Amino acid sequence: MTVNELCDIIRETSFAIHKYLKSGHLEKVYENALAHRLRKRGLDVKQQYPLKVYDEDGTILGDYYADLFVENRLIVELKAVSSFTNEHIAQILGYLRASKIEHGLLINFGAPKLEIRKFILN
Repeated sequence: MTVNELCDIIRETSFAIHKYLKSGHLEKVYENALAHRLRKRGLDVKQQYPLKVYDEDGTILGDYYADLFVENRLIVELKAVSSFTNEHIAQILGYLRASKIEHGLLINFGAPKLEIRKFILN
């Protein structure tokens, strides 16, 4: 399965969750819902997964915890806010750079309309 196919599955699943639960729940509820539904589809999903943060010379500086780490190659950061802020975007870009993971999704369940943004580091 390609990363784009994986992103499509996560988008479809997120829309279904948002349609059912709407906005107004805590971020953890959406995290649990997305993890549960993706696992039901046979995907490997890790919640609050520690990813190493590296310095430029390869030294491990510490861990950050991805909301979801899907199929060992896609970081999914979830929000339950009225809209994305520059800080949310900076956060996922920082996570991707520091962990050397190439693909990430930022999903906001907190607005009346679901927001999803994909990020790729090359």
